[in-house]
Amino acid sequence: MTGDISGAFRRSAHATGQLAGGLRTAVPALLGLAPLAAFLVLIVLVLPWLPTAVKPLRALANAERRRAGRILGREIPEPYRPMRGEGAGEARRLLRSPDTWRDVAWMVAHGFTGLQAAAIGVMIWPAIPYTLSLPLWWWAVPEGSTSAFIVLDGWPKALTMPFLQGAFNLAVLLWLVPRLARWQARLAEALLGPTRRTSLTERVEELTETRAEALEAHGAELRRIERDLHDGTQAQLVAAALRLGLADRRFDADPDAARALFLEARDGVEEALAQLRTVVRGIYPPILSDRGLAGALGALAAAAPIPIDLGIEIDHRAPAAVEAAAYFVVAEALTNIAKHSGARRGLVRVRREPARLTITVRDDGKGGADPGRGSGLAGIRRRVAALDGATRIDSPDGGGTTLEVDLPCGS
Repeated sequence: MTGDISGAFRRSAHATGQLAGGLRTAVPALLGLAPLAAFLVLIVLVLPWLPTAVKPLRALANAERRRAGRILGREIPEPYRPMRGEGAGEARRLLRSPDTWRDVAWMVAHGFTGLQAAAIGVMIWPAIPYTLSLPLWWWAVPEGSTSAFIVLDGWPKALTMPFLQGAFNLAVLLWLVPRLARWQARLAEALLGPTRRTSLTERVEELTETRAEALEAHGAELRRIERDLHDGTQAQLVAAALRLGLADRRFDADPDAARALFLEARDGVEEALAQLRTVVRGIYPPILSDRGLAGALGALAAAAPIPIDLGIEIDHRAPAAVEAAAYFVVAEALTNIAKHSGARRGLVRVRREPARLTITVRDDGKGGADPGRGSGLAGIRRRVAALDGATRIDSPDGGGTTLEVDLPCGS
């Protein structure tokens, strides 16, 4: 029983601290109501400056999201879409955005209720010892003083009312204060968290972007294949055909020259076949069909110019498109390491989970990799995005580069 009471006191003390912490956002929110009202009156005049004026409100709301997220034990994500500059066009978009008005609604609600809730949580602690000590000094206060709205004019009241009031204050402290803190956090989550419509809109935009990247990657791949076939294989075959035609004409008159042309044509055909095999490997590496993803990645690691620590945890095959994407991700990453990183060692980890394939490629090189400066990392992102995967790159200067890729692959 004693442990339960002490635990209740600890929970209430923690909740009081949380409510007091709410003052950091409640007081600015309350103080901001007056300028907000004036701002709404002058909204037509200040419309072009609305994006700038909204930034402090969003910063305040983000602070409350973080605070409420710590209380609830889960992150409250931002629902905002990125701003597209300044001016009247962006201002009209902000005015039409439900997120802006939900922030304003939170500002009003939190400004009025947050201050009161924090006052209850903070003031109830000294109120308890104050009330319980009344029997010791009630006789010294001016006549007509009250406790819980009851005049203390005799010992019977002085010995009963303070303890009843103390019991009430204790109940408020142990029961109401923690619930106020949770209620305040849930209010922030309800008003400041993304709505289902916002989440669906963001998902549609994300899918639209990834589909556009997939089409772009597909178009670039077709152009590459066409270029390789036209400039390489086709040119070699045309040259071989011309040599064979010349050899046929010279066969009777100059057999030795004809034989030399036949040999050149044979070399050209072999070179064309080699180029054709290269094109085929660029579409779907045959080694994936022959040896699976583990064997294919092992061949890549063995061919790398630096030692590669390879770790593969795959208990069964993934879909062919996922394996091909994983192979090309690792191949491109190892190529980047060899060309640009200056690394002495590298690491490749591949793990298959029921619904996804996770790839980690790390090196101990100079870092500073930027997807915007080269085609390699950008190509990896496009290829992964085409499968609704995720790419993360961490490459601090002097700290090496870590590439993490998640590819959905079903169960």
